[in-house]
Order: sequence, then structure tokens, then C-alpha cells
Amino acid sequence: MPKIKMARKSTAVDMTAMCDVVFLLLNFFIMTTSFKPDEPVAIVTPSSINTKLIPDSDVILVSIDKAGRVFFDMDGQPKRKQLIEDINTQFKLGLSEKEMNAYILGASVGTDLHHLKEYLGLKSSDRRKYAGETGIPVDTANNELAVWIEYAQSAQGTGIKALKYCIKADNATPYPKVKSVMETFKEKNIQHLNLVTSLEAAPAGTAAAEEE
Repeated sequence: MPKIKMARKSTAVDMTAMCDVVFLLLNFFIMTTSFKPDEPVAIVTPSSINTKLIPDSDVILVSIDKAGRVFFDMDGQPKRKQLIEDINTQFKLGLSEKEMNAYILGASVGTDLHHLKEYLGLKSSDRRKYAGETGIPVDTANNELAVWIEYAQSAQGTGIKALKYCIKADNATPYPKVKSVMETFKEKNIQHLNLVTSLEAAPAGTAAAEEE
């Protein structure tokens, strides 16, 4: 009995449609991605053997440069929008829509509330040279860092995700300034802080080195 030969079907797949979809997705991500702006000050952090990564979302970051200037930053544009709107209303800063957008889309700020409007009115390239950027006050008589923290907590809300708090100090930052920042967090009943450091190799012969 003769064998029946099955007709062979082509296994070629037309990838044109798939390529179009990939191209559209790539184009979408390029157009909608917002790159993080440059920080207004360079900070050289001390080194440690701690391998814990910095949280990448729901973060409040307080930076302190070697001159002791304090900068405040919070991630998430919707939260930054709520934060700056509340501060503008409460302290009657008179910020325009353009100035508030400069904060929402910008980097950390390091000026007191009195100079905030003037600072946000500058071009981003001019803010690094702004003489009024003397740092957010943290002294007991006028602790504006406490204000930023309080309003940031309000902007975050009471959802599932809790805020994480990070301190990034320069290797040459005066310790009293770091202490003042930490005491501000303590006054706000914030006990768990993440200290940002640079990674270094663990000393030979230690338990940390054996775990690597």
C-alpha cells in the first residue's frame, strides 16, 4: 500500500508586525521617560562595607555638603506637586505655576522658604550659582527641614507604602550639622534612617570578608 505523503507547511513567521510593535513601544518609552536632573551640589560620601542598596522609591533624601548646607529631595512627581502646593499655600510664597513646575521637575532644593520663589524662578543652569542657596535651616529657632519633612509625609499619605528616609553627607561635613539633621528626624518620631555611603572591600579575615 503506497505511503501517503503529508504536505509540508512553511514554518516561516512574518515578524513585520512584531517589529512594528517593538518600535512603537521603544518610541513610547523614549518620549515619556523623564531623566533625573543633576544635583545642585557634589557630595563625596564616606565609605563602608555595608552592601544594602538605597531604596529607589518612596524616599526622602536629605543631603549635606562639605560646607554644611542641607538639601531636601523627594521622589515622585505627583507627590512633589502636592508637597510644593501645600507649602506654597501654607506659607503664602506666591509661587507661580511655572515656578512650582520647576520644583516638581527639578532636583533637590537647598534654600530657605524666603528665597524659594527667587530660586525656582531661575534657569536650571543658574541655580548652582545662586547666592541664596545657603542650605535649608535646621537650627532650633527656625527649623525649616522639619517643615519639609512634615509636608512630605502629608503628600505621601497613609497608603500601603511607607516613606524611607536617607541621609547623604559629605565625607568632610561638620558633624554638628549631621547631628542637627538626625535630631530633626528624631523630633518627628522618625527613628529608622538610611545613611548613604560608598562601598569598600571588607577587611581581610573578618566575618564580612568571608561572606563575600
